[in-house]
Amino acid sequence: MMKAIWIGASALALAACGGGDKTGDAASDAPAPAAEETAPAPAEILDSVLAGDHRSDEERARDASRNPKETLLFFGIEPDMTVVEAYPGGGWYTQVIAPYLNAGGGKLYAAGYDPASDNERVIASLDRFRTTYVEQPEIYGDVEMTVLGGEAPIAPAGSADAVVTFRNVHSWRDPGEGDAVFASFFDALKPGGVLGVVEHRADGAAEELPRIGTSGYMYTDDVIALAQGAGFVLDEASEINANPADTKDHPFGVWTLPPVSRTSEIRGNEDPEFDRAPYDAIGESDRMTLRFVKPESVDEALYE
Repeated sequence: MMKAIWIGASALALAACGGGDKTGDAASDAPAPAAEETAPAPAEILDSVLAGDHRSDEERARDASRNPKETLLFFGIEPDMTVVEAYPGGGWYTQVIAPYLNAGGGKLYAAGYDPASDNERVIASLDRFRTTYVEQPEIYGDVEMTVLGGEAPIAPAGSADAVVTFRNVHSWRDPGEGDAVFASFFDALKPGGVLGVVEHRADGAAEELPRIGTSGYMYTDDVIALAQGAGFVLDEASEINANPADTKDHPFGVWTLPPVSRTSEIRGNEDPEFDRAPYDAIGESDRMTLRFVKPESVDEALYE
């Protein structure tokens, strides 16, 4: 854009110096070339999405803990990509990713629970997700729901530029389940595609699977091993979502912390005498943020 403007200004200056030269007069009458319009940068689009009216004040309040802009840019997500979000849940991140992709003509696959489930809560959650995101394409663009762990792929094989999952790996801790899930991520991605993982981070070295019970925290080495077992290469780790204040010794695991803020072992059976103050002061959990890449070739994976 700047180059076009500079050339136009130079031509006009030369024409003015030419006095009565007919070529100079003709050049001086000609309009300068129009500056080329450039598309907004990904960071600018994300800023607009994060400030959008489709998000509630409560959702925006979590940005400081979840760092969606920095996280998505670290993963290299571009608005024209095909992206799979694994286990989107209620869609906190979907509210950011889907409009972002909509701005650039991208596509989002939301790989979640099976709609054939006989669990009423699962069905109700899927219905809310469909109504909110799939049925409002003017805001969220092309969102397609698929099943994670089903017989069908989470996206057509080799079609996705990126797969992302946020605070979900602990849900796949049963032996063999995590392997199958990460294999489905690998199959969905193009060669060179990115897998972005954010997960509650346990302290210390890796433990043998099954991991650390139901605390919700995972060892970083365990998550890396799952990804590498599926064929991924660790590209980079970030401290974007770190929280040094998280002591990770909470009575009800990570769910003692916001936003779940559990006060008893049994969900829905809250203890009014429980002192939430120290846990609210910690904020959301300490989290690992990992970027993996599907190798372009088998040789590339062997030599990493």
